[in-house]
Amino acid sequence: MKIDRLLAIVVLLISKRQIQAKELADLFEVSVRTIYRDIEAINQAGIPIITSQGSGGGISIMEQYRLENKLLSADELAAITTALESVSSTYKSFHDGAALQKIRLLVSKEEWPKFREKTEKWFIDISSWGESKGIKEKIQLFNRVIDNSNIISLTYVNKEGQTGERRVEPHTLVLKARHWYLYAFCLERQAFRFFKLVRIKDIHIFQDQFKRREVHLSELPWETEWHKPENMTDLTLLIKPSGEPLAREWFGYDSLTYKNGSCIASVSYPEDDWLYGFLLQFGTHIEILHPAHIRQKVKELAKQINDLYET
Repeated sequence: MKIDRLLAIVVLLISKRQIQAKELADLFEVSVRTIYRDIEAINQAGIPIITSQGSGGGISIMEQYRLENKLLSADELAAITTALESVSSTYKSFHDGAALQKIRLLVSKEEWPKFREKTEKWFIDISSWGESKGIKEKIQLFNRVIDNSNIISLTYVNKEGQTGERRVEPHTLVLKARHWYLYAFCLERQAFRFFKLVRIKDIHIFQDQFKRREVHLSELPWETEWHKPENMTDLTLLIKPSGEPLAREWFGYDSLTYKNGSCIASVSYPEDDWLYGFLLQFGTHIEILHPAHIRQKVKELAKQINDLYET
């Protein structure tokens, strides 16, 4: 959008003493003529931009107008850069690359070595091991329909294997516990629902557009059901010595107690098929002490697995 480009140009000129029109044109993928039209528009808005010709010339903001301090500190810029680079590990788009380039242009040559050290101090790779091409394609598709506020229909297979058609208003893509979800308002249920991307198929995009509903993302609305006290089950697990590294990784030190030479984990999770599979992945490294019905359920599932491979 033009307004975004104008604002970005002003921010760049505030932070840099001078920049070439060609450099701006390459950055925003427009012509030099378009950049000069943008400069004229900025001037008309009351921000004094000056241009100088010849070698050493370029575009700058009148010195008297220059801000004494940057809008963002070096630490803040480094934090934003690290966040964008981490997001790009699982979702690469032109916009993220352009944003990173703009931020780097805000850093002076003198500050660059220190800035690079700050951005290389952390890197958070949130992509899954062996993430499928299909998931990436769905992420790109849902990104577009969310931007355009398109109503979509989809076929969804729930965790019990039941298939149903849904017509939804897509609002947010969520990466949770290494899996991608779509947070959308379901028109059949008249409520927000959480859809796991690997369970979605047969997506159809309608030309109909919806008015975005208010979502308080900072409150993590998709977690309200998961953490309701009535849905939680307290478990007591005996951790074998071979399983202590895994237990520390999954449950944390605070959940472990040591008594009479034994390691006990006290944790709480909602009880469903996910929980049984989660417990089975520990194999013989843990033993479920309580509650008895979950101990029995996992025992039965383990026997079914054993019987499957004995036939």
